[in-house]
Amino acid sequence: MSRIGKLPIPIPDKVEIKIDGTLVRVKGPLGEMSQEINPLITVAVEDKQIVCSRANEAKQTRAFHGLYRALIGNMVTGVSTGFKRELDIVGVGYRAEEKGNAIEFNLGYSHPILFELPKGVKAEVVPKTNHIILSSHDKQLLGQVSANIRSLRPPEPYKGKGVRYTGENVRRKAGKTAGK
Repeated sequence: MSRIGKLPIPIPDKVEIKIDGTLVRVKGPLGEMSQEINPLITVAVEDKQIVCSRANEAKQTRAFHGLYRALIGNMVTGVSTGFKRELDIVGVGYRAEEKGNAIEFNLGYSHPILFELPKGVKAEVVPKTNHIILSSHDKQLLGQVSANIRSLRPPEPYKGKGVRYTGENVRRKAGKTAGK
């Protein structure tokens, strides 16, 4: 049995689960999400828990078992508590500023970059520390948005300037003079 797939998902209060054949809908205080499930995986609600089971022991089916259990678990966590991702901007003159539903970045280019946030993602910019806090109920969307923001100016290895995840360890290289 899959170690991830066999674990039941507890359903918190104020979260509703609807299963229509291969479509699982999760509704909670922070939003609503749905996921289409492979027909080889069956999803059932038992005793305030969601249980996933598989039809056979084929390698692909075992992989789907853990995958869909993790996706449903992320949906339940997202609509009940939500997810956060934090980014830091490091560099002299590098900064970010909120502009409605967008963030304006000054990252050392000849022009500012206006990054539009998709629906469902909220951002909070702390101006003095150049710290960005992104939050959403959709873990996949949040991860993609934070990766897109980081790709505007990834941290460079010599001085460490750029946009990085909070707590990310940037490998630094020695400059020309250190090699002699």
